[in-house]
Amino acid sequence: MESKMKNKMKSFLLAAVALMTTVSVHAGKYQNFKVSTYIRAQDVARMEDDKFLKSTWETVSSQVDLDKIYLETHRDAFTVPEKVMLKVKKFFQSKGLEVGGGITFTRSEPTDFETYSYARENERQQVKQISEYTAKLFDDFILDDFFFIDLKNDDEIAAKGTKSWTEYRLRLMADAGRELVVNPAKAVNPKVKVIIKYPNWYDHFHGLGFNLEEEPTYFDGLWTGTETRDPGSAQHLQNYLSYNIVRFFDNIAPGRNGGGWVDAGGINMSMDRYAEQLHLTMLSKTPEIILWNYMQLNDVKINPQMKAKWQSVGGNSFRYDDMVAPYTKNGKTITPTTMARFAHVTLHETDKLMGKLGKPIGLVSYKPYHSSGEDFLQNYLGMIGLPMDMHPKWIDGRQQILLTQQAAKDEQIVEKIKAQLKKGGDVIITTGLLKAIKDKLADVCELYCGDLKAIVNDFGWFGKSEREFIIPQVKYFTNDSWEVVSAGRPLTGGVSGYPILLRDTYSKGMLFVLTIPDDFGNLYDYPAPALNVIRRAMSKDVGAYIEGPSKVSLFPYDNKTMVVENFNDNRVTLRVVVNSKVSSLRNLLTGEQLKPAELPKPQGMWGRNRFFGYAENSTVFDITLEAHSYVGLGY
Repeated sequence: MESKMKNKMKSFLLAAVALMTTVSVHAGKYQNFKVSTYIRAQDVARMEDDKFLKSTWETVSSQVDLDKIYLETHRDAFTVPEKVMLKVKKFFQSKGLEVGGGITFTRSEPTDFETYSYARENERQQVKQISEYTAKLFDDFILDDFFFIDLKNDDEIAAKGTKSWTEYRLRLMADAGRELVVNPAKAVNPKVKVIIKYPNWYDHFHGLGFNLEEEPTYFDGLWTGTETRDPGSAQHLQNYLSYNIVRFFDNIAPGRNGGGWVDAGGINMSMDRYAEQLHLTMLSKTPEIILWNYMQLNDVKINPQMKAKWQSVGGNSFRYDDMVAPYTKNGKTITPTTMARFAHVTLHETDKLMGKLGKPIGLVSYKPYHSSGEDFLQNYLGMIGLPMDMHPKWIDGRQQILLTQQAAKDEQIVEKIKAQLKKGGDVIITTGLLKAIKDKLADVCELYCGDLKAIVNDFGWFGKSEREFIIPQVKYFTNDSWEVVSAGRPLTGGVSGYPILLRDTYSKGMLFVLTIPDDFGNLYDYPAPALNVIRRAMSKDVGAYIEGPSKVSLFPYDNKTMVVENFNDNRVTLRVVVNSKVSSLRNLLTGEQLKPAELPKPQGMWGRNRFFGYAENSTVFDITLEAHSYVGLGY
């Protein structure tokens, strides 16, 4: 009897532990991720004033649900006194938040983001002391994205010697991270987790010392800057980067990429531009997002100019009127006043979708560590509906792989291309890579892409673009390679044309050359029928593709789900093509079942061509998306 009682008690305790574990997983404000914010050192110092501390918390917490807050100890040569840090930390813990630390290693942000000089011993010691101080106060802290070096003072010039700036800075900062930040922090607090947050301009990291090859191996984790703001502003980052960069960093450090980071930049374009950045960050299945920063959540006021013109049509995924409407919380009626409410509504809506999506997949693109060329091109390709899956190492076992000019960094790239083709796989190279490895690639296919340019606007039976633009001319031997998509000015009724998508065979595989315009943004000018052929040709590993205009992205997952998102300022009609026979396509949120559209019968030789017509086992669905809206689908 006693034994039975012990077994029952043991079973009860195990069940209780299991329940507690389950509760802890879902104890946050969201089901599928955690939402945090960050307070800069100067603002933490202001919170010594109780009135300021409490009033800002009331404004922010009433409008957005938060799980964690990061308190910065140092920025711009200023360190918050320990007494103030402890007071503010205790306050936020009393509000039920997790509290971590933060550091920004800048001496003066207003002076071109002036960093510390790591060739100067006194400044190295300052960095070390700041790390030790922060580790004493917190069990985890994150470096804001200034742990690089942008200085060329006399000390740095002397230390560089005969090395290139990139070589010097990569070694300098990889060593500094270990010697001045991680090791000193752990000497003070052995259980501290030290996290490096990388900014959004990943293709230029190596030039300023961010070392994506070494740093993720000794930092306890990394974070990802997913701010894309206004694509027409200084960085020219495309919307898709908010998703793509997280996936790239996931592939650099699997399981150790902690989250994304979005600020208010771009909100001047409309509330939708801010909401899209949050939504795209979470589509990457990242476990946490930081809303940078706390004072923006408090200070950036809602104004009617944040309502875009397309909002008047209705039916949008991000609904301004709903976001600014009064709501009830803790028995009080609250009228939203700041952008914090935009974040709250967007993230809760996205949360409903996230649990239904599997692991993100896409067309593998190989970008070796510290490589340059055709910078950020994958984000433009993502904006024309090609789902990207960037990796810093060569990936075997895929049906297709995309190589941009960055792949020229790998001295064995042609041998890897041959191996992929001999296995029966496809290799897609860009004109930038063709120019970089032309002589080596001649052993596979004799192609030429030099300095000759062409102005085009006519894609023949695939339609015309609305503007003229410049492309590089690809030269090839007739009947050794074949044009799949061509363009000219004009092409129909004209006298010359140039490859947009070219193909060649080698062993059991196929080599494609994708022509990239001089201005990557002109990819958006390719007419929809031309884009459809490109998407169809590059969908083997994805299982589905979309047909329609540019500025529509496809986000596929390994459980036969996908998200389709429209970044255009107008409604678009699309086709979703599944590369298999399925009976329906379901809306993941509403449960609505979409029935297949009737496939057109092949017309003549071109209709039966594998690049121009639908495959026999394809299933096609028609959908409509409002401006700046998305839909989750499963099959």
